Amino acid sequence: MRLLEGVVRHYEWGSHESIPELLGVPATGEPWAELWLGAHPSAPSTVGGDGKSLDALIAADPVAAIGGDVADRFGGLPFLLKVLAAGSPLSLQAHPSIAEAEAGFDREDAAGIAVDAPNRSFRDRNHKPELICALTEFDALCGFRDPIATLAILETIETTALDSVRQLLRAEPTTAGLNAVLGNLLTLSTAGAAALSDPVIEACRESGSDFGRRERDMAVALGDRYPGDAGVVTALLLNLITLAPGEALFLGAGNLHAYLHGTGVELMANSDNVLRGGLTLKHVDVDTLLAIVDAAPVEPDVQRPSLVDGVATYDTPVPEFSLQRIEIDGDQLIGGGPAILLCTEGAVDAGAQVIDRGAAAWVSAQEASIELTGRGTVFRAAVGALDG
Repeated sequence: MRLLEGVVRHYEWGSHESIPELLGVPATGEPWAELWLGAHPSAPSTVGGDGKSLDALIAADPVAAIGGDVADRFGGLPFLLKVLAAGSPLSLQAHPSIAEAEAGFDREDAAGIAVDAPNRSFRDRNHKPELICALTEFDALCGFRDPIATLAILETIETTALDSVRQLLRAEPTTAGLNAVLGNLLTLSTAGAAALSDPVIEACRESGSDFGRRERDMAVALGDRYPGDAGVVTALLLNLITLAPGEALFLGAGNLHAYLHGTGVELMANSDNVLRGGLTLKHVDVDTLLAIVDAAPVEPDVQRPSLVDGVATYDTPVPEFSLQRIEIDGDQLIGGGPAILLCTEGAVDAGAQVIDRGAAAWVSAQEASIELTGRGTVFRAAVGALDG
């Protein structure tokens, strides 16, 4: 086992304090949005000792690093672990399936769009299922709410600007109706988006009803940050949830979502494919987003796993990754590699190596198990069930 140094991403929506506080370093006045721990080629972690990047270490001896089965199946480390700290909302977004990613990547390659171009939607040929596990109270939008429930909330917003949306949902309170509303919202002109969102925001600001207050307050906050953006109305169609520390959400392909505020451990397939649908200044590919979004109403499945012998295991129904939260109080024997360990509370000793709060470690496939001693919380990101 060797310590692992991650790469910080300073996106504008990031928290100024959360990740520096976790790492025990001074804040710099800039946003610290994500800490990447993995072998993604755009920002690979550095392995302690010889200072080699994790992707280079794996490429030098894949069987020793990640095991023959994983190397044969994925060609490299199939997951990326992050600490995500949202000081302000991320964009409305969805991720493609593998088939959609392969087709989209090949289509944009054929069109001559550079992989790092700002108008590129597919930066690799992989899907990006993900799990977010809250470290702090964590607010998120996740999937489309039942249209009848959405209509009840929209009725509390007293503006005629929403009449067309309400009429569509009343006429067809189904997935097809939600698709139609989403298509209308995404294809509005700049002037049309402002003509819709501005009065909606003001009506949400003025309404006094207790029912739907959280959703209206959310719309006001989003509208103040993104004035004139129809994504504010799209957000009112989605489930608004708050995760308590230790609770988690798994998000599959096509789920329209946005992380609003809070810090969490995020684990995903090793991909950077994001299709955006608003609340952003970045590229929005309307046609592709509409093709991949699943507008079927969902009830978000908030995971609250119990500790079994100090280990909480989250449901991750994909072969690329699995996640455990391990509460250590004394000695604890945990699974081996390939895995990345992240300590979020306390400190633990793994023989010759101490993992302090905020520190991470790489565990190779050659290590069948690891004995940890101390008191603290450690997240273990590993490969999922290859036969699943």
